[in-house]
Amino acid sequence: MNVATLTHAKISRLVRGRLAVRTDGVGLTDLSQPLAAWLGTIEPGEGIVTAFVPHTTASLTIQENADPDVRRDLLDALDRIAPSRRDYRHRLEGLDDMPAHIKAVLCGTNVSIPCRGGLMLGTWQALYLVEHRTGRRTREVLFTYVGS
Repeated sequence: MNVATLTHAKISRLVRGRLAVRTDGVGLTDLSQPLAAWLGTIEPGEGIVTAFVPHTTASLTIQENADPDVRRDLLDALDRIAPSRRDYRHRLEGLDDMPAHIKAVLCGTNVSIPCRGGLMLGTWQALYLVEHRTGRRTREVLFTYVGS
């Protein structure tokens, strides 16, 4: 059995950032590089960065970044779970709106990533904005770094 090593870091900084992300419809947009670039401007020590998308029809996820088939399969699976159809009660904003709300509930709107001089993502991981609606949109992603 492995025993976790406890470390303590003094929290001395809280820094906030914002990223506008243009989407071209349903898909995953890799935010790892823009987030890493932003972190580089604030020179993070040890801490955590939280990403939050303040939209009800988009989400954030950490997922594999090597094989694009993973992203396509994830989108296909979400479509099977919440397909566009006419029998949803909420359809004022189009047939893709209610399924997008369901998909955002399933995927979530925030993630936290540990930092130690930069993002501590796994070898095959990336942070993605998941756009669940068709058509072009500009989404906002808010970042908060807390640490040394």
